[in-house]
Parts: sequence; structure tokens; C-alpha cells
Amino acid sequence: MNYENVVLVVHLILALGLIGVVLLQRSEGGGLGIGGGGGASTGRAPASAMSKVTWGLAIAFICTSIALTIIAANNASGSSVLDRIIDAPVSDAPDSPAIGGDLLPPIEGEGGLVIPQAD
Repeated sequence: MNYENVVLVVHLILALGLIGVVLLQRSEGGGLGIGGGGGASTGRAPASAMSKVTWGLAIAFICTSIALTIIAANNASGSSVLDRIIDAPVSDAPDSPAIGGDLLPPIEGEGGLVIPQAD
């Protein structure tokens, strides 16, 4: 197993851990700061252990994201998508139907033309 897979597995574990920690945090009320009130609660509350864990996981997640980007850039350096295309033999296209073939309505002189009659 190469280092790219190890970093990817750590990245996925961090992502799941970050999701879990964020969902476990106590709601402070007022999503996105709406209805925050004011008054004596204007000062910042001291950081709880849960918020410190969240910050740690977030920083580690960003670091693994940058590491995966660097690894992908190194793996792709010097190559192009066009370089990866294998010259496959091109087969001849099937013959197209002749004009007046099955896709067209029958011509009047062929006897296949049915004209609807109003009764």
C-alpha cells in the first residue's frame, strides 16, 4: 500500500470524525448567529474541549487535503490525457440506408401508400 492510500484513509477517517464531533456539539441557538440577543453575552465564551477537538480535526483535515492535492499533482506531472489515449484501429462505419429506404414513407407509385378516407 503506497503513501497516497494511507493519506486517503486518514483523510476519510478525519472527515467522519469531524462530522461526528460537529453533530455532537451542543447547539448554541440562533443558527448562523441569527437572534443572538446581545447584552451581557457579547464576550466570547472560553473554548470547550469539544471545540478544541473540532479545531484540531479541521486543521488535520485541511492538511491531508493539501497533501492529497500535492500527491495528485506529482502523479500527474508530465502527462496529458491525450498521451494516455491508445490508438485504436478505427473500423469502417456501417453503410447508411439508401435514400428511399425503410425510414421514409412509401412513394405513391409503390402501392404501399394508404390515404386515409373520411367517411
